[in-house]
Amino acid sequence: MPRYRLTLEYDGGPFRGWQRQSDGPSVQASLEAALAAFCGERAQVIGAGRTDAGVHACGQVAHLDLAREVSVETLRNALNHHLRPAPIVVLEAAAVEADFHARFSASMRHYRYLIVNRRPPLALERARAWQVPGRLDAEMMHEAAQRLVGRHDFTSFRGALCQARSPVKTLAQMTAMRVGERIEIAARARSFLHHQVRNMVGTLKLVGEGRWPVERIEAALAACDRAAAGPTAPACGLYLMRVDYEAQGGDAPGVTSDDRPTD
Repeated sequence: MPRYRLTLEYDGGPFRGWQRQSDGPSVQASLEAALAAFCGERAQVIGAGRTDAGVHACGQVAHLDLAREVSVETLRNALNHHLRPAPIVVLEAAAVEADFHARFSASMRHYRYLIVNRRPPLALERARAWQVPGRLDAEMMHEAAQRLVGRHDFTSFRGALCQARSPVKTLAQMTAMRVGERIEIAARARSFLHHQVRNMVGTLKLVGEGRWPVERIEAALAACDRAAAGPTAPACGLYLMRVDYEAQGGDAPGVTSDDRPTD
């Protein structure tokens, strides 16, 4: 059966998340319905990141198997046609080897969290960013973020519903940068715990407000207790930006078995 890789963009606002749900619309179910409308096949679409309700994507990756070959242009265009008016777009479709797996073959996932730091309400970016009215110190947030980089037990930043076997992850990079009234927080790792990025961002906000010293980040990390860290940032500000893939047959540099996606 030919296998195809899709690169996707979507607004997560109307959905219950990536994964198929019995009580509401999901990105996965929308894609599978579009596929069935196109070719009549009931194929499963597997995503690289199982984004939560309200989380957006600029570069989600998924794969699917079909019973027959189709041109990648036909597949992309047909899916986009049948997805309307849902805010999901197939940016690219590509034929891949049978052992490619969108989730388990991924070597790095890149997320961005957007904060708009102003008092007037949002119009264009409403439901697409976290509005924080009080002034945030982005430089202090960046300094605090460096305390999280590396291989750690991230229990303090783990969501209660996380199903990962281990809380140990390797955070390859995390930055915070102000661009005008926007603060962009970027994080990359092979895999993340449930709510990990949003919990880290909520904690960095406390540093940016001056309510926490930078050093308290290390204490929260060492506590291995969710209550020791800050609140969970809203889903609306989080974007899955890109997923990287190494050549088949090896792990990315510095990656251990703990970092493989299991949740």
